[in-house]
Amino acid sequence: MSLRNIGVVYRKELVDSLRDRRTVVSMFVIPILLFPALSVGLGLLGATMMNKAKEEIPRVMIIGGQDSPRIVEALKKNDKIQIVPESADFETQITDRKIRAAVVLPPDFDAAANRGEAGKVLVDYYEGDIKSELTQKTVRDILRDYRMDLAKSLLTAKGVSTGLLEPFSLDENNVAPPEKVGGSGFGGMIPYFVIILAFTGAMYPAMDLTAGEKERGTMETILTSPVSRTDLVLGKFFTVVTASLATAILALCSMGISFMLAKNTIDRLLSKNDPSFHFSLDPRGVLAVFVMILPLSVLFSASMLAVSLFAKSYREAQTYISPMTFVVILPAIVALLPGVELNTRTALVPILSTTLVGKELMAGNHPWGFIALIFASSCVYASIAIGAAVTLFNRESVLFRS
Repeated sequence: MSLRNIGVVYRKELVDSLRDRRTVVSMFVIPILLFPALSVGLGLLGATMMNKAKEEIPRVMIIGGQDSPRIVEALKKNDKIQIVPESADFETQITDRKIRAAVVLPPDFDAAANRGEAGKVLVDYYEGDIKSELTQKTVRDILRDYRMDLAKSLLTAKGVSTGLLEPFSLDENNVAPPEKVGGSGFGGMIPYFVIILAFTGAMYPAMDLTAGEKERGTMETILTSPVSRTDLVLGKFFTVVTASLATAILALCSMGISFMLAKNTIDRLLSKNDPSFHFSLDPRGVLAVFVMILPLSVLFSASMLAVSLFAKSYREAQTYISPMTFVVILPAIVALLPGVELNTRTALVPILSTTLVGKELMAGNHPWGFIALIFASSCVYASIAIGAAVTLFNRESVLFRS
């Protein structure tokens, strides 16, 4: 193995790759434009739509209540909802989104409440529809306030202190710093996006430097050069790794700039739900995520280089590489599911472990034992993939498969 020969092959392949439009798009355009659109753009759009949904005064129907004017009047007087006339097809109207919810009152509700008998009020809504669910929560809060006022009036009428209803007050205080709050909320998404982009950044160069060479008929010419096949495959491999890492770096830079520019807007939108919320990400956590993705980029590059060697054409290589996308996406998605935590077993699962530890790093946590285990295991997997690529490149039955 000659480092000089590897460097010559690397420079030659890198220049050729930069002339390829698909490689340039995957390396530069996608991480620079797609990442802000997905991470910040969709986040801001979602927060904006949620705030608009909360600002809407929902239409609510009261079913029954002809003999209970007090609770009906309390609902009608509340300016957070708009009461519409009763209709027998209220359930259909809810599912058709003509109204957002319906309050079903039992007969003689007011009279039963005055006697101290517990009645049952039903709130019908459309589960899965955001606006209907928000309306259900609003109606629930209104009814809770009415229930408290009613209980206080009944106790006062009987000469009993209303303090019995609230023997103590409850307050909440967030003690986590802003970077931990932001990292816990958004930290899992950042490693996910970076991993996907690191994979796509390596995809097109890997196919072009193997199957593309075969399709263009230049593979034989390269093999006749006075360079060993090990040097050739390592030169190609480092070109693919460069593309993958460049995509990841650009994605992280794009992410940082996007969040920095949109920070005030994010704080303003999300603080409407929680006035104490201030979005922040730790730059050291972002850098640590990149370090953890290094061996993963090596694994992606070597694996796709080895798989693409089997293809006779670029299109056939795409057929082989496309299913690998699901192999990458599924573990990354699993890491975002609630209840999936970082432990010894998950730390040995490629991609899943990197996403989980990335989420911890973004939250400001540094589980050094797991970090070392994940980095070491990822390096082992990457070494196996590199060995497989070198072995396959030395087999003419693979290179000249007919």
